[in-house]
Amino acid sequence: MLKDKVVLVTGAASGIGQAIALVAAREGARLVLSDIDEHAGQSVVKQVRDLGAEVLFATSDVGKPDDAQALVNQALAHYGQIDVACNNAGIGGAIALLADYKTDDWAHVISINLSGVFYGMRAQIPAMLKGGGGAIINTASILGMVGMATAPAYTAAKHGVIGLTQAAALAYSAQGLRINAVGPGFIHTPMLNALEADADVKAGLIAAHPIGRLGLPEEVAELVVWLASSRASFVTGAYYPVDGGYLAR
Repeated sequence: MLKDKVVLVTGAASGIGQAIALVAAREGARLVLSDIDEHAGQSVVKQVRDLGAEVLFATSDVGKPDDAQALVNQALAHYGQIDVACNNAGIGGAIALLADYKTDDWAHVISINLSGVFYGMRAQIPAMLKGGGGAIINTASILGMVGMATAPAYTAAKHGVIGLTQAAALAYSAQGLRINAVGPGFIHTPMLNALEADADVKAGLIAAHPIGRLGLPEEVAELVVWLASSRASFVTGAYYPVDGGYLAR
């Protein structure tokens, strides 16, 4: 589906980002991977190369606008184009009720989970338009549609990602750039390790998903890669949950 397309993925060193990289590589993409964790990132690079895909890795902090622009510049210098951008990097952040939430914790979550998507798209969009368009997929969450009392910053950021996605899609879809968001439920990733360590908490999370289990990163990646491909040519400005029925309750 992505033969010879240049696909940029942030937060690619683990979890959903890693899965997107591997599925895109399987589909013939040429990859630009970024993360703040270079060691883990290089491990993913090896896995991608083992699949026969070309890959460029760059250490990058999505919460820094200069890093977002530098990443795009590196991709253009290496490949000459960007066809797909997956703004996936994110953090869970502190867990606390709103009145107890520390301002530094709030700023950190918003910087990575919301501003990081803005910085990424601001750098990616001009480059992609010059190349004739493409597709951007932003990783939101089920908490982009509903709330969680102990995650006010994460909830606000992910709601913001959906709104930002829709605004950008309205602005640029007529110029050949499709922009969509995906909303994972609770997925087996390193971000979830602490919650899954508590058997009661894990059981509660599973019970919240009518399908009867948590999701796998690859299940999100398959949706992302479809949205990135020409098979989704009439899809833009949309939010797609991949949540085992969580939002249907």
